[in-house]
Amino acid sequence: MKPNEIQVPREKLVLANTEGRLHDKELVTKPISYFRDAWNRFKKNKASIAGAIVILILILYAIFAPIISPYSVSYSDKYYTYTAPKIFNNGKRTKDLNETSFSYYYGIGVETGANVVVDNEFERRITTNPYGKKIWMYKFKLDTYQQVGVVFLDATPKMYADIQAYQDEHDVQIIYPITDPSKRPSAIANDAEDANFWYETTTLDGKTITAGTSNSEGVREYNNIYLPYSPDRDDPYTSKMRIEGDTPLYAYGQKQQGGYKIRVNYYEYYKYYHSEVLKDGIREPFFIFGTTNSGQDIFTCLASGARFSFILAITVASVNLIVGAIYGAIEGYYGGKIDILMERFVEILSAVPFMIVVTLLKYHMKSSPQVLILFISFFLTGWIGMAGRTRMQFYRFKNQEYVLAARTLGARDRRIMFKHIFPNSLGTLITSSVLVIPGMIFSETSLSYLGIINLNTGDMTSVGTLLANAQPYLVTYPHYILFPSIFICLLMLSFNLFGNGLRDAFNPSLRGAED
Repeated sequence: MKPNEIQVPREKLVLANTEGRLHDKELVTKPISYFRDAWNRFKKNKASIAGAIVILILILYAIFAPIISPYSVSYSDKYYTYTAPKIFNNGKRTKDLNETSFSYYYGIGVETGANVVVDNEFERRITTNPYGKKIWMYKFKLDTYQQVGVVFLDATPKMYADIQAYQDEHDVQIIYPITDPSKRPSAIANDAEDANFWYETTTLDGKTITAGTSNSEGVREYNNIYLPYSPDRDDPYTSKMRIEGDTPLYAYGQKQQGGYKIRVNYYEYYKYYHSEVLKDGIREPFFIFGTTNSGQDIFTCLASGARFSFILAITVASVNLIVGAIYGAIEGYYGGKIDILMERFVEILSAVPFMIVVTLLKYHMKSSPQVLILFISFFLTGWIGMAGRTRMQFYRFKNQEYVLAARTLGARDRRIMFKHIFPNSLGTLITSSVLVIPGMIFSETSLSYLGIINLNTGDMTSVGTLLANAQPYLVTYPHYILFPSIFICLLMLSFNLFGNGLRDAFNPSLRGAED
């Protein structure tokens, strides 16, 4: 053995294959479709996946929320206005009020037992008002669903009897003793018709307040002003549900033309009215996102407005895709004079500002539905961008080898355009169409927010209308504007993330690329 030679052990030597020749193994791969390849790239972008999930949630909310909600856009209740959202602190709102306002809310709980001042807990302190006078202030949590308290109601004899029957069946107090008209507060306007003044009152600093004195905890005494019962008044109140100690000492209805004037606990009456009279599926006042200034359910109105926005945007984007693709394909494929003439027409249309288009259409189509005006406005100039992208793609691909081969084999122009060239442009067009949707929704929201387009009619509303109506209450009732704003923010952000991933997924230059 030479000095630099390496000796290989005999046991490591293997005889060559003598049965046949050795060949390279066949390269076996599975074909992958265009959309499958795009999906493989898209799913690697985590931010785009998150954006797609948010978009899906918003779309599902827009579709199903109006269906599962017992409320509708046309629903409103004048007593449940600005009600706090149930998802935030179960509909409670922190208040810091003076003694007059605090005593008013506290008195509702004393009579009905439904504590408007949550758990009757409050913080009391002395402060100085802007005029230099020391006053008591009370900080507490207010139950916005019970704060309505008791209201006056005109009832027919049958309605009066039906409510009593409901009370006895469900062991709930709806009707409370009627107050003596002569003892109701009259110094302040409208207070005489406020059914929550069931106690003796006096006037302090121009406001109605209980006449009772305050105890050491800062709670005033409440002495009722119920109308005494008298057989002469013909009050057919036979319900077993009576206030404590009434056997009967008080009248529950005041006779008037056509029936009786009664006092009802509105929270309980609301449940009775919707379950027994309207039978509309509403069991109790329950507003997930709270209510508007007109007592509409924000959860339902926002979902309805979102559904309208999605339907309008998707419809317009689809129409613009079809029209723009056909127009741009003709321009890009034939070129020359046809392209020049068609481009001049496009330039004329695109020179007209969108706002001018909307204003002119609204002026000349006053009797037409606002939805139609919106659709025409978006369509008149919306397809121009899609036509330009298609034209550019056709100029890019029409002289490729596979197109020349198809033309040599006798393929017609229509087949070359939509069988060979258009599929290669599809990724760019789909991405553009998807990204147009949030822009249209934002434009529609802006138009309705500014009042240029009015969509708040009947069973229809829009996100922009909700935002416009909520603007004056930005500080006092922030929940009103919070949820529509969150919807718009999530929509724009998620579509931006989704669009970035979609653009990369359909990029032809990345086909088959691996990270």
